[in-house]
Amino acid sequence: MLVNKPPMGWNTWNTFGHEISDALVRESTDAFVEQGLKDAGYQYVVIDDCWSKKVRDPETDRLVAEPAKFPEGMKAVADYVHGKGLKFGMYSCAGQRTCGDYPGSFDHEFLDAETFASWGVDFLKYDFCYKPVGVDGQLLYRRMGMALRASGRDILFSACNWGSDDVWSWIRSTGAHMYRSTGDIFDNPESYRKIALSQLHKLGTSAPQCFNDVDMLTVGMYGKGLVGTTGCNDADYRSQFALWCMYSAPLMLGCDIRRMNAQTRALVTNRDLIRIDQDAEARPPIATFHPWNEKLMTLFKHLDDGSYALGFFNLGEEDAETFATFSDFGLPAAAGYDLALESVFDGERLVSREYLRLNVPAHDCRVYIARLQKR
Repeated sequence: MLVNKPPMGWNTWNTFGHEISDALVRESTDAFVEQGLKDAGYQYVVIDDCWSKKVRDPETDRLVAEPAKFPEGMKAVADYVHGKGLKFGMYSCAGQRTCGDYPGSFDHEFLDAETFASWGVDFLKYDFCYKPVGVDGQLLYRRMGMALRASGRDILFSACNWGSDDVWSWIRSTGAHMYRSTGDIFDNPESYRKIALSQLHKLGTSAPQCFNDVDMLTVGMYGKGLVGTTGCNDADYRSQFALWCMYSAPLMLGCDIRRMNAQTRALVTNRDLIRIDQDAEARPPIATFHPWNEKLMTLFKHLDDGSYALGFFNLGEEDAETFATFSDFGLPAAAGYDLALESVFDGERLVSREYLRLNVPAHDCRVYIARLQKR
């Protein structure tokens, strides 16, 4: 199977938008390895929109890389990425034009899939702009799913229709391996919180071979780049990354990985958080909220080795005390078990019976690996 676990990688869009080039991708590929992302499990280097010429080749009707940006063409870029032991991803769109107003793949699905395969593409992000009026969006994703299967190469199909048309109810049938269930993310606290809360009732539709994609991470952007707005602080980035991991969401970094600071690097390579995200069973978490403070959310997630992930999230503007009652997760007081907890951030260990009460700073989180302990 092509995608047993949520895909992990890096995408150009959040920081660079249309300002992409062969040199940027090669430098970022080098940084991908040097910064420890490859060793942490990240695989995909993905070029987003605005990579092609404004028109197709008039003789072959094929997409052509913009020579001012990619003078050696896309196969040379793919070969460079592959030479570092990584996988190469690209972008197209189900409409007549891409969101950046470049040629889309509408009515060219099989030709474009063949072209991508010939270049060595391993991942295709497939957007949803400029769809002709009256054309069924589901049908367009079916077409590209079939085209990729016919291309002769294993290509991860990342469907990006922004959560339109109840996508979670039908997208698996198209052959897609991950699907966007939300609008675009921006680098501010309100954006990632809104996205995270919007997906709580849809996480059960995410599973191996087709994962719910809650958009690319803004972790480490600090307000810079295309989707940089107010920016976030390190507490926000801890919460955002931990939420994505608790959701078993694809982890697609969007910051300038050439310039990650130590805090960002430590967070996105945190072994315990990645372990939670990459859990083989990819089960959705149980979510509970503080009875009189809806900004305090607790997530409890079953892991495949018999342990659990327990996360406390303060989505508010003030430090607050919160608690979890273990019976809400299926562990009643009479069960005869406590929970032995170890923090994924600092290794703090504690044992708690029936419930856990603790303080969580504003915007921040506390996440633990939990195991049952017989009394």
